[in-house]
Amino acid sequence: MSGLIDLDVIAGAKATHKYARLSASKARVVLNLIRDEDLALARDRLRFCERGAAEVVSKVLESAVANATNNEQLDADELYVAECWADEGPVLKRWRPRARGRATRIFKQTSHITVIVAQLSPEELEMREARLAASGSQTAAAARAARVAASRAAPDTDEADEVAPEDIDAGDDIDAAADEVPTGDAEEQGDAVEPDDESGDITAAAADEAEAADENGEASGDDAADPEAADPEERN
Repeated sequence: MSGLIDLDVIAGAKATHKYARLSASKARVVLNLIRDEDLALARDRLRFCERGAAEVVSKVLESAVANATNNEQLDADELYVAECWADEGPVLKRWRPRARGRATRIFKQTSHITVIVAQLSPEELEMREARLAASGSQTAAAARAARVAASRAAPDTDEADEVAPEDIDAGDDIDAAADEVPTGDAEEQGDAVEPDDESGDITAAAADEAEAADENGEASGDDAADPEAADPEERN
């Protein structure tokens, strides 16, 4: 089954996996799941398919998509699986030992898997966009464009938080410096300035003793200067 899609007329790409180590009948069961389906739906079906051929078919599909995007410059969101088929390849003959020294022939089937992806027509694209709009969802390209537009429209918070140096007042710097002084350092400095109670008591006692000595000295000097104040026995 081939030749239904002319790639010279319809924009698309093809990928073929030759000599795949599985039978064509097993590959066709998986290929029937993705034929004529959008690329996103085809990928989802292959991702959750439990058959072993789904992994091989998925690689062929991704190869076809890569050929379309890189070689034909097509948008992956606008592609669908236009054709896919599996042809029988050569049969590998092997031997299996059996009882009583006998051997039986084993036939290992191979296949050639081909997947063609093509671009949706403008009418089909409009219908898909209308269907997505009705369901409230959007395509991957539209969602990506919306995220980019939202990120560009959002204000830059880092620039808003920054403050110019000329906007800062000198008084604010002084207040900030005063606030940064730890309370513990202030208490230590206050303790260093306050006088000691014991040293104050000693100084007061020394001052009293000095005053008493001065009074005694003045009294003794007056007695020596006044002869009448002396003892009459000493005068005789």
